[in-house]
Amino acid sequence: MKISTHATLASLALASSLFLGGPAQAETVTMANWLPPSHPLMKDVLVPYAEDISKVTEGRVSVNVLPSPLGPPPIHFDLAVNGIADITYGCQGYTPGRFKTPSLAEVPFLGNSSESVSVAYWRVFDKTLRQAGEYDEVKVLGVFVHGPGQLFTKGRDLSDLANLSGAKLRIGGSVAPDVTTALGAVPVQSPSSKAYELLKGGIVDGILFPLESVAYFKLIDLLDQGVTVPGGLYNTSFFVVMNKAKWEALSDADKAAIDAISGEALARRAGKVWDAVDAKGRAAMEGKIAVRAATEAEVGSLTTLLEPVVAKHLANVSATGIDGAAALADLRAEVKAVEAGQ
Repeated sequence: MKISTHATLASLALASSLFLGGPAQAETVTMANWLPPSHPLMKDVLVPYAEDISKVTEGRVSVNVLPSPLGPPPIHFDLAVNGIADITYGCQGYTPGRFKTPSLAEVPFLGNSSESVSVAYWRVFDKTLRQAGEYDEVKVLGVFVHGPGQLFTKGRDLSDLANLSGAKLRIGGSVAPDVTTALGAVPVQSPSSKAYELLKGGIVDGILFPLESVAYFKLIDLLDQGVTVPGGLYNTSFFVVMNKAKWEALSDADKAAIDAISGEALARRAGKVWDAVDAKGRAAMEGKIAVRAATEAEVGSLTTLLEPVVAKHLANVSATGIDGAAALADLRAEVKAVEAGQ
């Protein structure tokens, strides 16, 4: 019987496919999103990160970034827990009381660089904080913070911080509310995306924000004074997590490839971006918002004033079984190590 060349080649291809275990099928995972596509966290951090997942897995895993929100920011952790989305990001502070360990990275005076604090935060999270079990339901791809949070107001004379008494300030995160109260002001908890309408409508008198966010959310014309404090008055912690079952379904090789660009690498990527956009934000304020640096005397007073705030949040961390004071000392040491290039 004569066998055609075409049939022979087809048979060989089929046999080769079976021998190699069949053609690899690409796994598509969804990434939920609640920020505008132009926001630096999306445009310069998470979208490139999603693209890199495809690259490092040689196309075996691709990420589909959803174009519109599946729900408000506070529900995004649970979207990953329940598998409604495969990868999600958000701020732990948007669900008050649920997470205690992130406040360690949100206390005042940690550092002047998002990169140094973010990398240090990941290191302490990886070796210590994850033991608290707050993220056991998901695979943690990264944690990081934005740039140091500073103070901005409209119609308040910030030449004396005592003039903050009674001012309503929009805040986010878990530590910022207590910082605001300690300053004699009234905290108004709200997602960053609501900042413009709160200021425009006169609902708040000011805001605690990193420099980048003042510019990005178009708040410059709604503010007239600002005070910057070395190390920041607070930080906001972010998470990037993945549905646990989806993660476990990936091959060991793909898990290792994704891990290599996550964790500390993702924290450093996010920190570098935030530092760059903070610098742009500060430049955009020139001549429009009168921003001054806190005096040495004010920094001393603020340090004393905010000691009870730090103590409160260290106690919350310790309530999880983690030694809060030791973890903070480790975090500060890691910040210095990163700043020294280690």
